[in-house]
Amino acid sequence: MGNHVETGNPTVDYEYRRRKNREDMKHQVISFALMIFLTFVAFAAVYFEMSEWFIIPTILLLAVIQVIFQLYYFMHMSHKGHEAVSLFLYSGVLVGFITVLAFMTIVWI
Repeated sequence: MGNHVETGNPTVDYEYRRRKNREDMKHQVISFALMIFLTFVAFAAVYFEMSEWFIIPTILLLAVIQVIFQLYYFMHMSHKGHEAVSLFLYSGVLVGFITVLAFMTIVWI
């Protein structure tokens, strides 16, 4: 859609917001359906008693994908104005990853 500037014309602005909301709702429904599908895939992997070496990484990967869907489509992180929140969120993820990696390294040595 690009950047939209208020035109002062209520009809044009209303139509733009309506089209934008329809597009956002379509993205939310599609991502919700994908998340339900990914959940079924995770349950199927466990139900069919696949190897732990397959199940654990698969479920973790599916969880990461679902978190990304949650952040970008349901919590609107893809919209303008969320740059500071994104910075803090990704900084926290980086610190958490480094902390877990550090503790795993200490335990394995």
